[in-house]
Amino acid sequence: MQQLIDFIKTKVEIRADNLEIILSNFQEMILEKGQFILKTGQIANHYYFIKSGALRFYYGDYEEQLTAWVIVKNEFFTEISSLNPQLPTRFNIEAIEKTELFCINKDAMEMLYKQIPAWQEFGRITWENMSIRMINQIISFQTLSAQDRYLEFIQDKELMKRVPVKQIASYLGITPNALSRIRKNIK
Repeated sequence: MQQLIDFIKTKVEIRADNLEIILSNFQEMILEKGQFILKTGQIANHYYFIKSGALRFYYGDYEEQLTAWVIVKNEFFTEISSLNPQLPTRFNIEAIEKTELFCINKDAMEMLYKQIPAWQEFGRITWENMSIRMINQIISFQTLSAQDRYLEFIQDKELMKRVPVKQIASYLGITPNALSRIRKNIK
């Protein structure tokens, strides 16, 4: 739980008694590689913090899976397009390796937002940072070539070690063959 405490403290100043209340609402969860925390059609009802491991958001069927997002340790997230409107998700969220998480349900999160101003600030800062990341990803897709997107992607050594080539290609919006050519060209 120390990792979650440290993460929270990097975002906001919070009193020890409030932090204790917040942490009492989290539960630990372990996923093996290939397990899901959410599947297409289900409704998201939790927020998560990744203690270790990695997850990917993807849509599509077994034959053609399109990876939209990959997240690794020390990330706080939810499937926000399902959680807030309480609509079925379009994504599958799958562990790409053994993953340890802390989770808190939506009702507890909302109750804590109302009770603890520092927690509400934590939420605001977290979602602002997530929005910035999403905007940067959209701009990258609209302005960079596939090779430049790959060069940007490989700057994150953590992701490179964890994500299979087929999923990297999907995340970059290209075929595995195109990724192979790009990798060959930059060597």
